[in-house]
Amino acid sequence: MARDSLFGETIVWSGRPTGKTFPRKYKLAAVALTMASLMSLGFAIVTSLALHVPVGSMIAFAALFAILAVGVWQGPKVLSQRAEYHLTDGHVIVRRGPFRRTIDRRGITYAIIRWAEDAPGTGDLMLVRAVPTGALHRTLTLTLADVESPDKVWARIRGADVAATLGDGERPLAQRLEEGERVLWSGTPLASKWTNKRKLSALLAAVIAVVAMRGLAGSVPALVRVVRLHALPPLTFGLLVASVAIGTLLTFGMAFVALHLAWIRPSRLAKVTRYFVTNRRVLIRRGNEELSLDRRCIAYVITAPTRRHDDLFLVLDGPRARALAASGAFGEGSDMGELVPVFNQIEDAETAFSVLQRKASPSLPPPLSDAA
Repeated sequence: MARDSLFGETIVWSGRPTGKTFPRKYKLAAVALTMASLMSLGFAIVTSLALHVPVGSMIAFAALFAILAVGVWQGPKVLSQRAEYHLTDGHVIVRRGPFRRTIDRRGITYAIIRWAEDAPGTGDLMLVRAVPTGALHRTLTLTLADVESPDKVWARIRGADVAATLGDGERPLAQRLEEGERVLWSGTPLASKWTNKRKLSALLAAVIAVVAMRGLAGSVPALVRVVRLHALPPLTFGLLVASVAIGTLLTFGMAFVALHLAWIRPSRLAKVTRYFVTNRRVLIRRGNEELSLDRRCIAYVITAPTRRHDDLFLVLDGPRARALAASGAFGEGSDMGELVPVFNQIEDAETAFSVLQRKASPSLPPPLSDAA
């Protein structure tokens, strides 16, 4: 079998991005930049024809937005084509040309899988390592993007048997457990928390919506006056109307995106989130995302009563961390919409707390020598 040139370890699995997925955020960004380019180009043409003034700067802005749109659309695809994934006896390696990032398999605290909505059976696998708090606190992650059957890859990394039920993100999480693993407790969040990010996004959406409405209210009378004065030829006037419409649509679109992040998305995710505690792991399913945490990495469980329901925070400790890592505890990362090992707004917190306090059943024998 092949061996890695850096660590001299045997490569037990290799993979590459499938090229089947394309994140929605990049699509939206490319569309927005394209609209901004068309709007700037339209205003430049109208200004040049009507006022006969230089419009080089407006053309430059249109070209810049067009270049950025192409970069956002094609950049991730080009970068992913050069990526290679390797799993050795002791490390997970991501290579892009001469550059590589690695993570110790024994240092992985939990993993997050994001299933692709447009390509069943593929997704991203993000490996997270608990790190010390305080001055040494940082986020240490390694992402295997656009990989085939990410749950199977995660099973290989953990040294578990690759079950036949893995590889299908649409199958319920409880049906994709390891052999001998059973669910001890399950629950759902009863509400979605209004974090600081949600409040800021809601305020931003309101501000952008007001700006868009004021702009629309001011542009419509101006266009009507232009029509009455017959100041522009029909083709030029149509181009002006199209440019104004694109700008208004773009502004309202930005307001809708902010509103979606503040109100629609958190409420929808709360309805499709489910928590599981098995005899080996803590599992969280939130829409197309899954979190898998070995219970042996949990140092403490803290119950935090809220106004109506309770939150359960899992304080983690990982190999070589030598300190309790925040990595999800106390809600860190939740304000940014990240999936973290926290049970939010649950009703039966006492039962979940008592189950988590019990000693976890031993998982499969560790496939590696102790990395600590």
